[in-house]
Amino acid sequence: MNREIELKAIHSHIREIKTAAEKLQVLGRDFPALDRNTARILASLSMLEINNSDLIDLPETSVDE
Repeated sequence: MNREIELKAIHSHIREIKTAAEKLQVLGRDFPALDRNTARILASLSMLEINNSDLIDLPETSVDE
C-alpha cells in the first residue's frame, strides 16, 4: 500500500505544535518541571523541523523511487 507523504502539511503541523509549546513555556516559566519539559518538547520539534525541511528541499520524486 503506497501513500503520498504530505510534507507541507507535516511542516505546518510541526509549526503549530511549536507555537503552542512556546506559549506553554512562557506560561510555565515559574513552574520548573513545565519549563524543563517544554524545553525538551521544543528540542524534539527542532529535530522534526530539520528532518522535514531536508525532505521538502529535495526535488519532487515519487515515493516509490
